[in-house]
Amino acid sequence: MGDLIEEAGLRGKTRVFANREEAGRRLASNLGGLAEPTGVVLAIPAGGVPVACAIARELHLLLDVLVVRKIQIPDNTEAGFGAVGPDGEVLLNDRIVEDLRLSPKEISAQVAETRRGLQSRERRLREGRPLPEVKDRQAILVDDGLASGYTMLAAVDFVRQNEARQVVVAVPTASQRTVHFLLPQTDVLVCLNVRGGPVFAVADAYEEWYDLEDDEVLALLKVSGT
Repeated sequence: MGDLIEEAGLRGKTRVFANREEAGRRLASNLGGLAEPTGVVLAIPAGGVPVACAIARELHLLLDVLVVRKIQIPDNTEAGFGAVGPDGEVLLNDRIVEDLRLSPKEISAQVAETRRGLQSRERRLREGRPLPEVKDRQAILVDDGLASGYTMLAAVDFVRQNEARQVVVAVPTASQRTVHFLLPQTDVLVCLNVRGGPVFAVADAYEEWYDLEDDEVLALLKVSGT
């Protein structure tokens, strides 16, 4: 079981961050005593990139992107039933698969489409660069929030398989259910704004929220020297 670091005063509240960059700076202040000089910050694109840029800048750490993608539910681009990791490994949310009564054919089609999308984004954002070495290093995985948590779990599994010494997940906001789901898979989970209730949206934690395009992600990475 990992350790949870949160800001108790933010529990259950909405609109607690001005934007992703401000959320990243606040995460950095909570990570300051934990981050190691040789650690690497790995951003989950797209929304995790501005958060991670602020963390890496404040803590003077190496920054890169780790491309993972949710497997979309057919005809619903907002929701997913699992995730695909950078190595193509598939992680399914069995409960949702069962609830939706998805057939093996439907699952295979969505997984294949997700893999194609992941490979395309990998080429665009990484531009042929190899991932930084995480073996025997601290890996800090960053996104702008956790809904189901399966995309982040795919990232955690990937760095575990690549022998990261310590896995830290750092996010501004997450549902309480997802915190309990993901915490045992991490060494440390930093989540400043934990929210319960039947409905959760990452966007509700922010005053300013919009979907980032890959061009903006690339510009942020270039400014950060990635």
